[in-house]
Amino acid sequence: MSIEFRDLKKQYQLHKKEIDTAIREVLLNANFIGGSKVQQLEAELSEYTNVKHCITCANGTDALQLALMAWNIGKGDAVFVPDFTFFSSGEVVSLVGATPVFVDIEEDTYNLSPASLERSIQYVLEKTDLEPRVVIAVDLFGQPADFGQIRKVTNKYNLLVLEDGAQGFGGRIGNKRACSFGDIATTSFFPAKPLGCYGDGGAVFTGNREWADKIRSLCVHGKGIDKYENIRIGMNSRLDTLQAAVLLKKLEFFNDEILKCNQIAAEYTSRLSRFVSTPTIKEGMVSSWAQYTVCFQNCEERKGTIEGLRKSNIPSMVYYRKPMHLQKAFEEFKYDRLEYPITEKICECCLSLPMHGYLEMDEVRYISNQIVNFIRNSMVKV
Repeated sequence: MSIEFRDLKKQYQLHKKEIDTAIREVLLNANFIGGSKVQQLEAELSEYTNVKHCITCANGTDALQLALMAWNIGKGDAVFVPDFTFFSSGEVVSLVGATPVFVDIEEDTYNLSPASLERSIQYVLEKTDLEPRVVIAVDLFGQPADFGQIRKVTNKYNLLVLEDGAQGFGGRIGNKRACSFGDIATTSFFPAKPLGCYGDGGAVFTGNREWADKIRSLCVHGKGIDKYENIRIGMNSRLDTLQAAVLLKKLEFFNDEILKCNQIAAEYTSRLSRFVSTPTIKEGMVSSWAQYTVCFQNCEERKGTIEGLRKSNIPSMVYYRKPMHLQKAFEEFKYDRLEYPITEKICECCLSLPMHGYLEMDEVRYISNQIVNFIRNSMVKV
């Protein structure tokens, strides 16, 4: 049995005809940058998320940086970032000259903890000369962050919310979709993301026309009327037309993939919940399942499971081995009395299993059985 962690090969094989046709159309027209396909994609993404303005860009990291630039975030500003996330969520804060302040997470959802967020804000106000400005709330592993509780904190301290929906695109809280919860929201179209292209790509979403216009300018070297009139320092961050064409086709069957992923997640949970800590989806929320992540009792149990899965030709990944506050690149941003016990615990014992809309249920059962057998054998040895 050959199992893929994220099976882009099977996805392509099943939709080869329509994807090839879309790519061929771009090649025949030789319109590789911008054009009608990019405009169409932005319109469809805007409709999908029910957010008025969508601006595509080169990748998800640029999308985050563009949002911070639109708000003029920089030196002396504090930006609050989950301690358990991919590096780029904090990297962009330093890139614009601001200071990242890391925040612990909720143990059951892996998302930013509103209680920890408020403690971090109070620390910054009392112990530093930084000005709290922005909270970057990450929709980690597919589930939206708890924006209801986060907004109670940000409203209290008058902070902007930047939703990092790189892993959460397609997720929902009630009838509202991910990338509609932040003052500005972003996503990534990296191939392994829920909605992925065949290279790099990203998008920014906002209901604010002024911010949207500024971001469109920033994407193209700070352009004014055209790219030869430059009214600000910007970036070169545009989505290729080929990627837009691919994404338009993938968007047609995207909801079906999310539905299947939720069925797969339910099967995993029913088989594994007695043996490992399985993901919790909060009431009223729907995950797009960028990852299905479980937690073991300790690092050794995880290590043994990884090796057992490897011997059975089952891929697995650890997201993430090291908290943000322990990354060497952030050494200068350590603060006394800010602690991250949940993040440190999760980093020691989490493991992500194969998850995509093309897994067969017998494959899910096979993977689950391998994990259960290893844990049972470990208990016998003890």
